[in-house]
Amino acid sequence: MDRDLIKLGAKIELAKRGFFFYCNLKAPDFYKKDRKFLVDLCNELQAFYEQSGYDVLIINEPPRHGKSRTAGCFVEWILGEHPEEKIMTGSYNETLSTVFSKNVRNTIQEEKADKNKVVYTDVFPDRAIKKGDGSMNLWSLEGGYNNYLATSPGGTATGFGASILIIDDLIKNAEEAYNESIKEKHWDWFVNTMLSRLEEGGKIIIIMTRWASDDLAGKALEELPELGYKVKHVNMKAMQDDGSMLCDEILSKESFLLKTKAMGEDIASANYQQEPIDLKGKLYELKTYEELPTFKHIYNYTDTADKGDDYLCSIDYGVSFDNEAYIIDVLYTKDDMEITEKAQAEMMHKDKVNKARIESNNGGGVYARNVERIMKVELNTNHTVFDAFHQSNNKQARILSNSSWVNQHIYVPTTWRNKWPEFAKDVIKYQREGKNKHDDCADAITGIAETLSKPPTYSFD
Repeated sequence: MDRDLIKLGAKIELAKRGFFFYCNLKAPDFYKKDRKFLVDLCNELQAFYEQSGYDVLIINEPPRHGKSRTAGCFVEWILGEHPEEKIMTGSYNETLSTVFSKNVRNTIQEEKADKNKVVYTDVFPDRAIKKGDGSMNLWSLEGGYNNYLATSPGGTATGFGASILIIDDLIKNAEEAYNESIKEKHWDWFVNTMLSRLEEGGKIIIIMTRWASDDLAGKALEELPELGYKVKHVNMKAMQDDGSMLCDEILSKESFLLKTKAMGEDIASANYQQEPIDLKGKLYELKTYEELPTFKHIYNYTDTADKGDDYLCSIDYGVSFDNEAYIIDVLYTKDDMEITEKAQAEMMHKDKVNKARIESNNGGGVYARNVERIMKVELNTNHTVFDAFHQSNNKQARILSNSSWVNQHIYVPTTWRNKWPEFAKDVIKYQREGKNKHDDCADAITGIAETLSKPPTYSFD
């Protein structure tokens, strides 16, 4: 027997059993055995599919390192061994999801024209696309039913149940990474559409470049475990901590430095190092405290909700003898004023606030008078002096110009993320540049900075 045929037969047998060997047989010039990160990636995918320890696998990997290519190969390999699986993939838009689908479908349909070139049916001879059921985005295998559907956040998944969900790179660019509404739409689509189609015992794979702390990967890492899913995270950086590259052949250190030099630091870190762009571009890095010092004053600053989607942000803070601000309590809510007026009055009474500054724009003056009335009439105290004032300066300019003072002089408790989760999240994510969904927290802490660093012309002491 021809020795080459024997070798090929051995490789085909290995390809059936091992996903990396399948990739290596199909594209040996890319899936080289000495490219350790690809071997590791393929082994992680196979282990996740074949073992029952995890429900969700999240893979973050830099561009041009074979994320989408490997995901497509994985679909082919799974259907070769398990034609009963029903796989749904989601990509950035309908065009990309269609390309993904066509690549997989065309691989399965490829006919052998060169005896020296391996095609899909050499490895899995019993697989074929069902005649009359091979559209670009939805197709079946012979003997199967609805084995594959490609969709996107703008597409549909009606009537399709999936045993495996694969999400491939939903965020297009840095502009989308900064856009809160787009990221929320991605999460809503994933939870309300994709998860609703997952069958009992199904598996989820999210494979993408890490853009933002609240991109789909970030939200999944944070929220899916709370819903009972067991999540595994594989994170691959282009440049390792010791300065070596993930794969010099794909991206050398020289090319990496050249490419990233032309980018902003935040975009380069997200694209290549899997460091969320919003954490690189964030405006605030507040100091923390474990114990409170002695205060000379206890103040409150309140930014009332201007519009229906805004938060009321009311902050009680102590002022130390060296003029540092220590946040004691926070009311950060979208509740109606009938609720927040009493809640703020009770919070300030509890904290023994000396003076309260409340922005009087858009009904803030009425709000301030109601809080003052509640304290005097219902709580029987006149301990707090009220100052309702009109804020006419440009909000964004105020926030940016006071940010350095905020980072140097405002302290939060070490447990602030648990005490005030919504407030903490919006402060941490607030971007120097880009579209911020909520600026109420930034406005309020800026008000603290203005009160202490640039006091009003009248005496507030």
